[in-house]
Amino acid sequence: MPTDPDGPDVPDDTARARRRTATGIGVVLLALVLGAVLLSGPHHDDGRPGSDACAPRTVASWSADDTLTAEFARYGDDATRTDDWTGGDGTHSVRLPDGRLLWLFSDTFLGRVNGPPNPVGESYTWRDPAAPMVRNSAVVMRDGRLERTLPAPLFADPGPDRWRWPVAARVEPRSPGSRDKVLRVLLWVRRTGPSPWIYGVPTATEVATLSLPGLRLESVTMVHDQEQVTDPSRRVLFGTTLTEEDGWTYVFGGDDGRAVSRPVSRAYVARVPEGGLADPAAWEFWNGSEWQTRADPRPVLGDGRRAGVGSAFSVVRDDGTYVLFTMAAGAKGLTTVASYWACSPAGPWHGPEKEFAPALPHEGTAAYNPQTHPELSRDGRLVLSYDVNWMETAGAAVMLSRNVALYRPRFLTVRLGPAG
Repeated sequence: MPTDPDGPDVPDDTARARRRTATGIGVVLLALVLGAVLLSGPHHDDGRPGSDACAPRTVASWSADDTLTAEFARYGDDATRTDDWTGGDGTHSVRLPDGRLLWLFSDTFLGRVNGPPNPVGESYTWRDPAAPMVRNSAVVMRDGRLERTLPAPLFADPGPDRWRWPVAARVEPRSPGSRDKVLRVLLWVRRTGPSPWIYGVPTATEVATLSLPGLRLESVTMVHDQEQVTDPSRRVLFGTTLTEEDGWTYVFGGDDGRAVSRPVSRAYVARVPEGGLADPAAWEFWNGSEWQTRADPRPVLGDGRRAGVGSAFSVVRDDGTYVLFTMAAGAKGLTTVASYWACSPAGPWHGPEKEFAPALPHEGTAAYNPQTHPELSRDGRLVLSYDVNWMETAGAAVMLSRNVALYRPRFLTVRLGPAG
C-alpha cells in the first residue's frame, strides 16, 4: 500500500525489476510517492478544531524503539506455523475495546522462515523464494506480544486484477448514537494497469466493517468511487491516516501525482460524523473553502507540480496542533523523515520542521511510509513506524528472500516540542 518524493527519476529497468519481484507493488508504490514540500495556502476551516491551543510543533528528539522492532522480528521468525505473517508493509494499528492491538498490513509474506545461515552462507534468517504473498493481512497483539495472524488475506480481491490494501482504522458506533461498536477499516482499491501505472491504477476507497470482539468481516462498502475520473493521477484515495475530534473523524488522503517519473502527490481531507464511516452520504469533503457532501475534494497540501506529499503520510494531534509526518523532499526522500504542523486539518500547513534519518537495516535499503501509533504513545512520547525495503535496481526478490529483515517495519520513539 498503500507514495513518494520529488526525487530522482526511476529508471525503466528498475520498474521492470520490481514488477518481476511481485513483492512490493504496495511497497514500491509507497516508496515512490514519498512526501515532499507542503504548500501553505489561505484555507479557512469553519470549525478550526484545535485552534485555541494550537502552537508550532516540531520533533524535539527521537530514538530507536528496539523493543517493538524486535517483537516483530521474533514473531516473523517463529517457524511454528506456515500460514502467518513473516514480513509486510503498510503498518497501521488500531486499539480494540478489549485492549488488544490490531496491526494491518498491505503486501504480506506468509510461510516459513529459516534460521541462519542462508543458502549463500550469510548470517541472516531467510525464506524460500517461492513463499506465498498476499495483498493484505492483520496480526493481533496483546500486552505487547504478537499472538496470531488472522486468516489472510483478510480482505479478498474485489475482482480479477484488483486488490485491496488496508490503511487507517478506528472503532466507532455501528451507526451514529448506537451502543454497538464495530471496527471500521479504510481500504484502497487498485487494479492492474499499463505503463506507467506499474504499481496499480487507483480506483476507489472502501470501508470494511468487522464485528467485535470476533473480528469477523461483515461488509465492505464503497464510499468514494474514482473510476469515472478520466485521469488516474487525479484520483483521490482516502485513509492514509485519520484523526478524531469533537465527534468528527478527519480522514486524510492523496492522489498519485504522476505514476512513475518524479511523482508529486496532493493531500486532501474529508470528515465523517462518528459512526458514519461506512455511510457514503455522511462523508463531507473540504472543497477549498468549506465542508460539503458530494463535492469534489480540493487539495489542502501541494500544488501538483513541485510541492506536495506522498499518500503514505501520517497525521497526529498534539494538544491543539496537527502534526504531519512524511518523507523529506528530493534526494533525502528515501532516508529522511520530515514533519509539518497546522491548526486545522484543512491547513494552512507549515514546515518542513526538523528532519531526521532513522536507521536502515542494510546498505541498499530505503525507508518509507512513516506512520504514527497514538495507541502506544505515553508520557509525551509518540511511537512512529517506518517500512523498509530493498531498493536497488536488480535483485530485490533475491535480497528479500535472503534477509527477511529487509521487509519488516521498524519503530521509533519521538518527542515533540515547540517549533522555531
